[in-house]
Amino acid sequence: MKTILTLIALLSIGTLYSCQNENLTDEENNIIELDEKSAQLIEADNTFGFEVFQKIREISTDENIMISPLSISVAFAMAYNGADSETKTEMEYALKLNGLTTDEINNAYKMLIKGLQSLDTDVVFEIANSIFYADGFSVKQNFLDVNRNIYSAEIDRLDFNSPSSVDHINNWVADKTNDKITRIINQLSPLDRMILINAVYFNGIWTNKFDKNGTKMLSFTKADRSAIEVPMMNKEEKLDYTSNSLFSAVKMPYGNGQYNMVVLLPETGKTSDDLIKELSTENWKKWMGDFEQKDPVIVTMPRFKFAFETKLKTVLSEMGMEKAFQAKVADFSKISDQDLYISSAIHKSFIDVNENGTEAAAVTAITMSTTSIDPTPKTYFTVNRPFVFAITEKDTGAILFVGEVQNPVYN
Repeated sequence: MKTILTLIALLSIGTLYSCQNENLTDEENNIIELDEKSAQLIEADNTFGFEVFQKIREISTDENIMISPLSISVAFAMAYNGADSETKTEMEYALKLNGLTTDEINNAYKMLIKGLQSLDTDVVFEIANSIFYADGFSVKQNFLDVNRNIYSAEIDRLDFNSPSSVDHINNWVADKTNDKITRIINQLSPLDRMILINAVYFNGIWTNKFDKNGTKMLSFTKADRSAIEVPMMNKEEKLDYTSNSLFSAVKMPYGNGQYNMVVLLPETGKTSDDLIKELSTENWKKWMGDFEQKDPVIVTMPRFKFAFETKLKTVLSEMGMEKAFQAKVADFSKISDQDLYISSAIHKSFIDVNENGTEAAAVTAITMSTTSIDPTPKTYFTVNRPFVFAITEKDTGAILFVGEVQNPVYN
């Protein structure tokens, strides 16, 4: 079952940085001025995000789905800094980062992350990164330094054998998402060595709120053509609007207009499936360029709230990132001299759209594991000179015999 709510949710996160309200002056907005490489990175992230979204829609049985392309991209960019050889090349291909150097990728993300968090005083948008690694696991300092300095990652060494470490990691996630996502892992395996996490949180108030008194129970037709009664919000305002043979769409601004929700409604005879299949960077650019202000636009849409969870291994492997997930094949030698591979990649999201605005969060967690438990360090004891011995009783500690051997003869 598929609904247009899935696409609304995706775009509320995926296009936060792409839209502005034309009614507002430049003085009211903090504009992100992108250099060539940063613009290239955003296009790569959008292309990657659309493809991931399409593939997740194909395999998911959930009616409502949502991902944060930004969260997934940033988490894997952190891991990318530890990859080498073919593993690194495959990650570049899957993440659509071909043509950018590692330094260009890192610098562009640093600029983007900093810019996204300072756009609108009326909208909360936060990005947080962390790296948790096992006590006793040797991590290369350069890998930690890059992620700390570029991605502002919090670095924490934990006892992965202690159940409290799971709680510590989940508490970090809950804190960074305002308790909208409270758990990202259930346990740590004896083979787990590192977890890289990205969390994003968005809370925006509509520039013009829906009138709560205007919310009425109306019919909503699902993908299977069954009809249900749902609370439908209603408002009338000047909005950017576009329509074509595939869909009609509006942009609804938050705060000072720097962030928008883009809602795309399939035309009669079309489905949200049809629309999702047409998602591409080229089409998106064209569609965004087709918007024109209409006054008034009467918006009637359901309020909605849901959570979604997906595993990324299958999707990303299909997109060409295979070796990173294969034990004894992956090359993450820039993280550690110990063999590592990505044993799991989990993405969770949450969204609440109502008359006041939108609250959304997403977390991506990448678990790096080793192929074998570290061998217990060997202790060498070579008795090659005179020695003393004793025979004792365990419970009392009494010494029953004691002796010395200077010439170990055996007659």
